[in-house]
Amino acid sequence: MSLTQLLVPTYTQMLGALSNWLKKAQSQLPDDEAQALLSARLAPDMFPLSTQVRFACVQAQEAVHRLQGEALPASIKEMLDEGRNAGESPGTFAEAQARIEETLALLSGLAFDALDAQADKPLVHELPNGMILDLTAEQYARDWTLGQFYFHIMTAYSILRSEKVELGKADYVAHLFPYIRPETLPKG
Repeated sequence: MSLTQLLVPTYTQMLGALSNWLKKAQSQLPDDEAQALLSARLAPDMFPLSTQVRFACVQAQEAVHRLQGEALPASIKEMLDEGRNAGESPGTFAEAQARIEETLALLSGLAFDALDAQADKPLVHELPNGMILDLTAEQYARDWTLGQFYFHIMTAYSILRSEKVELGKADYVAHLFPYIRPETLPKG
């Protein structure tokens, strides 16, 4: 499987799910309570929901640019800064949805093999704490970006669940519904 075939559907499906979870949260709660969710955290030393949304988008966008051998655009640094400062300024649901939509637009504009040309090329990934990872593009996709992306998606889901938003496994795996054999659906 190519990197494009692996990453783009995964990012697209899960960001679509994240967008739907945010919509559910807004529909289930009064406006002030919904807005407060953006500041909710699983633990005091973890980033809030609004950061998890931004960082999931960062992982997808950063992977697209890195795997194409491109410099990261200023918008990624902007999103990282928004995420790091979200404790004081969480933003709004509209802003969170806009970040998801921007990321989905980037993904939808990619060619079928856009991320595959440099799969064996060395990729240097410097972390904010100064550590440097030496990976191939394939290792970066498989071992770094997918894990980081799912961490932020799952943390967002967990924050929403912990704050009593009615979500279930079906919300997490909605992209699998087309594969269900109709005759195996529960009755009633």
